[in-house]
Amino acid sequence: MHGPLAETAFDKPSVTLLTEGTYPHSHGGVSVWCDQLVQGMPDIDFRVIAVTGTGREPLAWELPAHVRGVAVHPLWGPPPAGRAPRGRALRGFLTAYEQFLLALLDPAQEHHFPRAFYRLADHAATGALSAALRGEAAARALVRVWNRPHLATAAARPTLHDALLATDLLEHALRPLAADPPADGVTHAVSGGLATLPGLLAHHRHGTPFLLTEHGIYLRERYLGFRAEPYRWPVKALMLGLFRLLAVESYRCAALVTPGNRYNRRWEEHGGTPPDRIRTVYNGVDPAAFPPAGPEPEVPTLSWAGRVDPIKGLETLITAFATVRAELPTARLRLFGGTPRGGEGYRTACEKLAAELGVGEAVVFEGRVEDIRDAYAAGNVVMLSSISEGFPFTLIEAMSCGRATVSTDVGGVREAVGDAGLVVPPRDPASMARAALKLLRDARLRAEMGEAARLRVIEQFTLRQTINAFRDIYCDLTGRRRQPVTRPWRDHRTRQDRHSGAPVMALAAGGAG
Repeated sequence: MHGPLAETAFDKPSVTLLTEGTYPHSHGGVSVWCDQLVQGMPDIDFRVIAVTGTGREPLAWELPAHVRGVAVHPLWGPPPAGRAPRGRALRGFLTAYEQFLLALLDPAQEHHFPRAFYRLADHAATGALSAALRGEAAARALVRVWNRPHLATAAARPTLHDALLATDLLEHALRPLAADPPADGVTHAVSGGLATLPGLLAHHRHGTPFLLTEHGIYLRERYLGFRAEPYRWPVKALMLGLFRLLAVESYRCAALVTPGNRYNRRWEEHGGTPPDRIRTVYNGVDPAAFPPAGPEPEVPTLSWAGRVDPIKGLETLITAFATVRAELPTARLRLFGGTPRGGEGYRTACEKLAAELGVGEAVVFEGRVEDIRDAYAAGNVVMLSSISEGFPFTLIEAMSCGRATVSTDVGGVREAVGDAGLVVPPRDPASMARAALKLLRDARLRAEMGEAARLRVIEQFTLRQTINAFRDIYCDLTGRRRQPVTRPWRDHRTRQDRHSGAPVMALAAGGAG
C-alpha cells in the first residue's frame, strides 16, 4: 500500500507465533498471512516456534528486527538426545502411555487425554520421551491396547509391524513437546495440529494465553489425507485419534479461536469451542498491491495458482479443461506454483492425466512465479479447484485484480465470492467446465464479475481490517494499553512465490525421513 496508514499500537507485548511447515521456512498462503501480521505490527515483539520437516530448511522470508528469534523443532532427521527411562521411571511412562493410547482409541476413555498428554510432555521435557517411544516396550504396549476385545482395532488383528510403524509416527509427531514453552505474552498458533503443542504446554505450565487461528480445518485435512495413505486401519485410527483429541484440547484451552470463515466456525463449535470464544477474522489483501490486472490474454486461457498438492484438486481442473478444450480448441490452462518436496509424484500423475486426455500440450506447469500478480493476469478466468480450503488468498487476490473466477464450494469460498464469481461443487469436472465455458464465451460477464469482485474485496477483505482485528485481540489478551500510531506501509509479498509450502505432517504421513 502506498502512503501512510493510521493504525493502533500498544506498549510492547510479546507474541509467539506457532507454525507447522510454513512461516518462516516456506512460502504459501499461511506464510503470507504470517508475514502480513509481522510486517503490519512493528511495535510488537514477535517470536516464532516453527515445526519443520528436517530442521535444515533455510529461511524463506526476510525477518524484520522485531522478530526476536526463531526456535526450530524438526519432526524428522536425527532423534532428540536423551536416555530412555528405566525401572520405576519406565513403569511410570508406560502407565501414562497406555492411558494416552486408550484415550486415542476408545471414546469412553478420551476424557483422560489431557492428563496423559501432559504427563508425556513432562517426559519430553527431560529428553526421555523420544527415547522411550523408540523402545520395544512402547511398541508392545500399543499391541496390547490395540487388541483389547472391546476396541474396534482388535478386529483388524494389528501386527507388531503395525505397532512399530505407528509408534514411529507418534514419536515424530510428538517431538514438538520438547519445545520450551513461553511463560509470558501470548502464544498464537496459526494452524491446528502439531503447531499447537508448544502453546498447549505454555498454557498448562504457565497460564500463557493461547490464541488459535485456523485458516483451514487441520483435522478435516488429516481425514482427507489419510484416506490415501497405505497404512492399515489400526495405524490410521491411532493417528487420527491423536489429531482429533489435539483439536479438542486446543479448543478447550484457547482463550480465543479466530477462524477465517463461518465454515470453519461450525467445525470449531462442533469440536466443543464455546461460541463466545470464537471470533471470525477474514484474510485480507492490500488492494493497492493487487490492482486491476489489465488486458486479458488474446488466447482463451484459464489460470491457476497454488502449490501442486492433492488437496488442490488439479485432477478435477485438468479433466474440466479437457471439456473446455473440446469446445474451444485454442484454449490453454496455465498452472502457477511450486511442487513441494514429496509432491513430485502427484505432479507427474497430473501431467500423465493431461496427456491421456489429449490436452498435454495445452496444460503448462509454469512453476514458481516471482510476482503472483502475473499468474492472475495470465488468465481470462482464474480457477480454484481445491477439495479443502479455508479462506484462500489466491481467490481474494485474483478478485482484487479484477479477474472473474470459478471456484469450488469448499471452506469459506462462497463467503469470499458472494455473487462476484461462479462457484461449483468440488470434484465435479462437468460443472467446472460449464462454468469456465460460460465465462470464456462472455467477455461482458467476465468484466462485470471482475469489477464486482474487486469492489467486494475493497469493501470487506482488506489487509488493514485484518491487522487491526489482531491488534485488538492481542491487546485484549495481554491487557496492554493501546495508542494511536501512524507509519508507512511496506508490502513484501508480491515479489515472492507464496505457493510451494506444504504441511509438515504430510511428510510424516508419507513416511519420509
